[in-house]
Amino acid sequence: MDNQTVAGPHNGNDSKKFKGDIRSPGVPSRVIHVRKLPNDINEAEVIYLGLPFGKVTNLLMLKGKNQAFLEMNTEEAAQTMVTYYSSVTPVIRNHPIFMQYSNHKELKTDSSPNQVRAQAALQAVNAVQTGSMTLGAVDPSGLTGPSPVLRVIVENLFYPVTLDVLHQIFSKFGTVLKVITFTKNNQFQALLQFVDGLTAQHAKLALEGQNIYNGCCTLRISFSKLTSLNVKYNNDKSRDYTRPDLPTGNSQPTIEHHAVAAAFAAPGIISAAPYAGAHAFPPAFAIQQAAGLTIPGVPGALASLTIPGAAAAASRLGFPVLPGTHCVMLVSNLNPEVSSSQSLIDLESVYGDVLRVKIMFNKKENALIQMSDGTQAQLAMSHLNGQKLYGRPLRITLSKHMTVQMPREGHKDQGLTKDYSNSPLHRFKKPGSKNYSNIFPPSSTLHLSNIPPSVVEDDLKMLFASNGALVKNFKFFQKDRKMALIQMGSVEEAIESLIQFHNHDLGENHHLRVSFSKSII
Repeated sequence: MDNQTVAGPHNGNDSKKFKGDIRSPGVPSRVIHVRKLPNDINEAEVIYLGLPFGKVTNLLMLKGKNQAFLEMNTEEAAQTMVTYYSSVTPVIRNHPIFMQYSNHKELKTDSSPNQVRAQAALQAVNAVQTGSMTLGAVDPSGLTGPSPVLRVIVENLFYPVTLDVLHQIFSKFGTVLKVITFTKNNQFQALLQFVDGLTAQHAKLALEGQNIYNGCCTLRISFSKLTSLNVKYNNDKSRDYTRPDLPTGNSQPTIEHHAVAAAFAAPGIISAAPYAGAHAFPPAFAIQQAAGLTIPGVPGALASLTIPGAAAAASRLGFPVLPGTHCVMLVSNLNPEVSSSQSLIDLESVYGDVLRVKIMFNKKENALIQMSDGTQAQLAMSHLNGQKLYGRPLRITLSKHMTVQMPREGHKDQGLTKDYSNSPLHRFKKPGSKNYSNIFPPSSTLHLSNIPPSVVEDDLKMLFASNGALVKNFKFFQKDRKMALIQMGSVEEAIESLIQFHNHDLGENHHLRVSFSKSII
């Protein structure tokens, strides 16, 4: 072996024969040394590391050393790749991958079994790349191309994550064609379809394990078994960007999307043109430095993705405060026969402290609700929009009003405007309240707390069945019988039960606390 060529050994035991690279990280080369690979990595995964930057012309795998050498078609492509990954550490199966230039100028491989497999992988990937083989089709070596559809799970969902936020983040890596969001096992999830699998692979490598907001909303990304998404409606839950003519269905009206998009166009939001394609180096993103809520390690220092309206709640958590936030929501499609200011505050207070509620005089199915800050308004809107209340799905958008005005002195509004600013029932008034870590989407299971010792299971089951709802299951906490879980017949029944029984007097100076649970009995 000379000092210009890396050759694969002939007995197939690469890791024992190959002595390693003489590292020269400052001198560009077409050959890139990749280190700290996971034990179970395959050839295709290594190749896909290089594909966004140009054509991969050769590969040498040293699985025994958890290393590989990747040869690009041009030195420029290799430089782009090394520069990019020096600021964005790619992660494969929770393993950070490291790379640098090799001092070798090219790779020469042999006919050993490992190298035959590597060459087969190269041919398969190139076939996918050039379109001569369909993504997902299996080649003779058993390798498949990556699906263009990513499955995304958002863990530690402290702040609301909307379809638009996901689209904004993922579209930095290429064109996102379709998005479907849903909640499964009490986790917010999404399916995103890119133009091709290579772009999806690039987005996955860059974003896996990253936080959307500082310390929370962690992205867990995998390839979906699907190769295409079927979107029927364009609304807050799903979107087909290739079919703007699709109906909104039974979710929220199209105007809602514009309202949400406008709300997120706040200082500090990512401001960058989408990444043009999988085979060009992504441009540096123009970032407005603002609140300092960042996605660490995301391409181009993708920083300062700001939570719109992160005012009082942000300051409680030690985050900087942004001025000019929207904390007033417009709630529409209420059932005027049974909806009241009190029912609205009981429901909305799960996600923040309600200051004022105003039911419209001439249109009592509409109401304005002012939260303590914009973060709480976003939480309430994200979790409650589309949920059924007294038989009608709620429609919630941010209002253009900055505050809810009380009636002028001498003017009566039939008690439709209520001020709850000094309510003793606010859940989040204490700085750093633990209630922030117990915010979950509406579910059929409710969390009960502040239960006095004299109240037993049958008492609570009878109480929650007294409004005609079905109680399916009940369970006291083993270590703390002041708390319990109760499962209702449906999410809608759970919502109405929360409204009716939160702060219910159980005697002995105990008022029941009710919230939505992430657990299932």
